[in-house]
Amino acid sequence: MSRQEMDDLGWDSCDIVLVTGDAYVDHPSFGMAIIGRLLEAQGFRVGIIAQPPWDGPQAFAALGRPNLFFGVTAGNMDSMVNRYTADRRIRSNDSYTPDDLPGKRPDRSVIVYTQRCREAWPEVPVIIGGIEASLRRIAHYDYWSDKVRRSVLLDSRADLLVFGNAERAIVDIAHRMAKGDAVTAIRDLRGTAFVAEAAPEGAVRLPSFEEVRDEPARYADASRLLHQESNPGNARPLVQEHGGRQLCLMPPPIPLATAELDRVYELPYARAPHPVYGGARITAWEMIRHSVNIMRGCFGGCSFCSITEHEGRIVQSRSEDSVLREIEAIRDRTAGFTGVVSDLGGPTANMYRLACKDRRTESLCRRLSCVFPGICKNLGTDHAPLIELYRKARALPGIKKVVIGSGVRYDLAVRSPDYVKELVTHHVGGYLKIAPEHTEPGPLALMMKPGIGAYDEFRAMFDRYAKAAGKELYLIPYFIAAHPGTTDQDMLALALWLKRNGFRLDKVQTFLPSPMSLSAAMYHSGRNPLSPGREAVSTPKGLKQRRLHKAFLRYHDPENWPVLREALQRLGRADLIGPGRHQLVPSGARGFSGAGLRAGEKKRRHGGRRH
Repeated sequence: MSRQEMDDLGWDSCDIVLVTGDAYVDHPSFGMAIIGRLLEAQGFRVGIIAQPPWDGPQAFAALGRPNLFFGVTAGNMDSMVNRYTADRRIRSNDSYTPDDLPGKRPDRSVIVYTQRCREAWPEVPVIIGGIEASLRRIAHYDYWSDKVRRSVLLDSRADLLVFGNAERAIVDIAHRMAKGDAVTAIRDLRGTAFVAEAAPEGAVRLPSFEEVRDEPARYADASRLLHQESNPGNARPLVQEHGGRQLCLMPPPIPLATAELDRVYELPYARAPHPVYGGARITAWEMIRHSVNIMRGCFGGCSFCSITEHEGRIVQSRSEDSVLREIEAIRDRTAGFTGVVSDLGGPTANMYRLACKDRRTESLCRRLSCVFPGICKNLGTDHAPLIELYRKARALPGIKKVVIGSGVRYDLAVRSPDYVKELVTHHVGGYLKIAPEHTEPGPLALMMKPGIGAYDEFRAMFDRYAKAAGKELYLIPYFIAAHPGTTDQDMLALALWLKRNGFRLDKVQTFLPSPMSLSAAMYHSGRNPLSPGREAVSTPKGLKQRRLHKAFLRYHDPENWPVLREALQRLGRADLIGPGRHQLVPSGARGFSGAGLRAGEKKRRHGGRRH
């Protein structure tokens, strides 16, 4: 990270310099740490410039001229999602920055950082990657400017874009450039995007930037085509014209095999923030320092989520031995470890080693979800390997408890009662996160989520095993307000469901259209890209309506009562205003009398357990 460290290592230069919008934490949950250690293992000298001042090129020149290239990433989050709320308000903190200080990275970090790298060393190639570049690799709707922007590759003027999990691609690029290949000659690697004079052979042409910018219906078409070409087993190259220039995307990367994934996660990470930060607290690091990633990818295909577009829908799992070795490394090398592992998970808690029963079928499949509208008959749902991993993890010497912090995919979990029993009996630390997202069939169908009946089935199983274990455990349900296709009546029904079930939500989320997701395409175009004839989708867009939908999720908050009373009267449901058990909000300025609370809700409210 400094010239002094280069001198200590005897380096006169770096082969590759990585620029990141996050503080440098040398841990496999941080993308730049994985790429840095991976390149180091290949014999390259890697420098890291973390959260540099961007008002000039000086910080980008600090480590000298890279021999091969700059690698630029915004960090573990899209810089706009990191800085702004769903209401487009500036966040007061940044969990990836020492002491949570905001303002340590620029908006659209990939673009700004690339420009500064160019200013520092104009002749050095720049390769962009990470979540921000990956999700903005084609023309995309940008929620914060409320317009369709060009591919970030063109806006940043980088030489090459690497998308998805980029380990194989970045190693190949580094070795080819070390042999003398120009970056402009690298046009055959999966998981890369570049600008070329002509489209690759057999490429599928997306509607052009100008078309998707000017015609929302064409934006929906582009989204559909992109998602149809997301299976690495059958995906074809894509091309999208930008002002006469051809943006070319190679097919997504082939998922890493278990042995490859093991090697990535067992590189010699320091498993700590860089010493330059001293005693500063880095919240994102504190959250994961005692947790282990056991898998990548997600075949859920939820339309609001960007995991499929980035990590893919084919689950990649580590070996049991590799996971256990990392737990031992946490036990032996992480300061402050108390014997409690905070998570064994990934994008979900319980997709470990779940896959299609037939590899050929998997390679031909074009379904975007293996579990919607129902669980595919070809999907293996055996949770036995995960149960065995849990048992071996908690049996390790020095391990007191293994808590599962990742969200459980409950429609899969109910296929394995033994898993639910194991989870509830040994691995829930009081609360378990679960994400039904909504209760009403309209929004759930557009989200590509199961019906609320699957949640009810899981809850009954969860409660039964908790009682058998003699434990008082709670589910923490997550819901989304203002998703495309959600009406005021849908949110009212959800609020009544919450009240009937005794939930008083503290933290709630309003839908945020992440770049390239199917839900963002619905939000912008007003159409469902996957439906025949591009079915129209009505979307809550105005700030007033979005806040109303959020208020329904927090019906118990006195600050929301005036707007909810007004909405209930407008919806013809004034009967829900009052102190009764069946009513949603009180009629006056005074709070709930208690008569409207269920016994379970009273217990949770007065016992200090707010959900």
